Amino acid sequence: MTYILHYAPDNASLIVRLALEELGVPYRTKLVDRSRAEHRTAAFRALNGAGLIPVLEVPGGPLSETAAILLWLADRHGALAPPPRDAARGAFLKWLFFASNTLHAQLRMIFYPAYYVGDNPAAQSQLRRTLTHRSMSHMTLPDSLNLLDARQDAHSDADAQMPDVLDYYIACLLRWCALYPVGETDWFNLSEYPRLATLTEDLEKRPATKAAQAAEGLGATPFSNPTPANPPEGSAT
Repeated sequence: MTYILHYAPDNASLIVRLALEELGVPYRTKLVDRSRAEHRTAAFRALNGAGLIPVLEVPGGPLSETAAILLWLADRHGALAPPPRDAARGAFLKWLFFASNTLHAQLRMIFYPAYYVGDNPAAQSQLRRTLTHRSMSHMTLPDSLNLLDARQDAHSDADAQMPDVLDYYIACLLRWCALYPVGETDWFNLSEYPRLATLTEDLEKRPATKAAQAAEGLGATPFSNPTPANPPEGSAT
């Protein structure tokens, strides 16, 4: 089967595209035009009732949730993740779901604060301030990034030669930390996370990244020094 990736440029579907490219499996894309709110239509919600991008059509039907798609692809194709009986599997799953459930979720909160605290600008500003400053009592965005930076030490030199799906997931999250919300990214400096900075530079050398750059207009340094996407079709927002 040729997979069908329902995507919008520079959305979470980018992570899945990178995995598909790295695996070298056949797929085609179907644009979800966010400028027309197509992700909220009945047709798209028939694929994913949550109305969220991405969706990947696979032999068993449509898959949603980024981490679930990545894990399904890795297990089906036997690459880009430790196999189920590998000793490294537990740590990989821990960090994959940390990236999804904590870091990615935190970014959604600062990108779309009205979804969480309503239309009050003061409440939205407070939510963003809380999530973008280091804390001694609860996990915030800088704290999450510090943990993932330390996680990179667990990678061996051999692992570094072949990225896993989590590497691409983290790189895309770092990209969005630097870009969004527009004008409110002063809290983020990639140089404060040197191991993650190295990861972004390594991934930018990969053919999978080059393919995604061309497909979604991501610029020359999409992870290490990102610029807003200039896609050939669709809209990132």
